[in-house]
Amino acid sequence: MNYRIFGRTNWGISEIGYGMWGMGGWKESDDNHSAKSLDLAVEHGVNFFDTAWGYGEGHSERLLGQLLKRHPDTKLYTASKIPPKNFKWPAKPEYSFEESYPTEHLLDYTHKTLKNLDLEQIDLLQFHTWDAGWTNKDEWKRAVEDLKKSGKIAAMGISVNRWEPENGIEALKTGLFDAVQVIYNIFDQAPEDVLFPLCKELDIALIARVPFDEGTLTGNITRDTTFPEGDWRGTYFVPENLNASADKADLLRPLVPEDMTMAEMALRFILMNSDVSTIIPGMRKQRNVLSNVATSDGRGLPKKLYEELRKHRWDRKPTSWSQ
Repeated sequence: MNYRIFGRTNWGISEIGYGMWGMGGWKESDDNHSAKSLDLAVEHGVNFFDTAWGYGEGHSERLLGQLLKRHPDTKLYTASKIPPKNFKWPAKPEYSFEESYPTEHLLDYTHKTLKNLDLEQIDLLQFHTWDAGWTNKDEWKRAVEDLKKSGKIAAMGISVNRWEPENGIEALKTGLFDAVQVIYNIFDQAPEDVLFPLCKELDIALIARVPFDEGTLTGNITRDTTFPEGDWRGTYFVPENLNASADKADLLRPLVPEDMTMAEMALRFILMNSDVSTIIPGMRKQRNVLSNVATSDGRGLPKKLYEELRKHRWDRKPTSWSQ
């Protein structure tokens, strides 16, 4: 496993981190399988684990807390997210800051997260949603400063909305955020335009989420794909999105090298960008852990293939189903 410096925190973070959304309440998730996958990741050098209270109303956080207890002698970096008070994802301009992240709510859910993790301090706490209209609110600024001074959090971050990588730009300029989480993959290259250069200038860590475009970039999504009843992906891959995504994936299939899967190619594409601090693919199954961590070998992608993949940038705008 290779490690990268996590912005101004100077933490040495595994370039392949662990996204724990799928362990919080997706259909077919299993705690025993999840625990084995998490342990396997630690054994292979993964030391950054990203969860959220919203992943199963704290269930994923508790799984992470149990992982920490099983590996007391290994430094594992913990990251979680505070849900908006209105429990609506993503943030929209019409949602006021007061109905989303008032101080009492911020403090309450910080305590809930720490209790779930059974920790006195979390390494990175993040706003799970963000809207640019909240930037000048003094309330959240005081709350973040107080949480750091009290020692409850070591660093603070934001997770920006899908396909809105510039939504948090002004907030990052306040100097109060140490990390930003954004969707970045073969299709979603827009963060490179403004967000990445700013983070490099301000020494803010970059967490690349959704590296597989919710599954499209694993090569397993086709126009005929269906999901179990209640599975979140069924609401995301509505016909409009499923068909377009499958068509985009089909254009990539001829580019996948013979000794590589599309998922591996997708991760290696992101690893080629040194601005990225860590990637957080979901890894519910042990075979996924092994295949994902294996990409952290310093090889990257052949330059010709990398440049060809860059041509597959797909700029999209948020919709009712993009969530």
